[in-house]
Amino acid sequence: MERIQGISDTEMEIMEYLWKRGEAVSTVDLLAYFNSERNKSWKLQTLSTFLARLSNKGFLKSETRGRGTAHQPAFSQEEYHRLKAKSILEIMYEGSIKNFFAALYGDKKLSKEEIAELKQWLSER
Repeated sequence: MERIQGISDTEMEIMEYLWKRGEAVSTVDLLAYFNSERNKSWKLQTLSTFLARLSNKGFLKSETRGRGTAHQPAFSQEEYHRLKAKSILEIMYEGSIKNFFAALYGDKKLSKEEIAELKQWLSER
């Protein structure tokens, strides 16, 4: 199972902006956005450090364009959430959905409707 590396809150903030944009964004444009719209006071080196970390963790694809660099996510936000959920399931619940549900619901009862929905969902897999 592929585990996804954790990222900092600031790295996630960068990724969320890139996912929202849906296109490659230059380092200069990222710096301008975060300093003006998100009230950061980053220097180019600060942002470059965050971008290098994201790239090293496999979150970003970067390419040289002219004299600058453009960055885009290596995978979609939905794919990130799926990989993150699988990683949590593997680490915390030994990969077992049953163990996850047991931890989540503990001594709570599922309604008949919830049980039916889960059965249907599982049968479709």
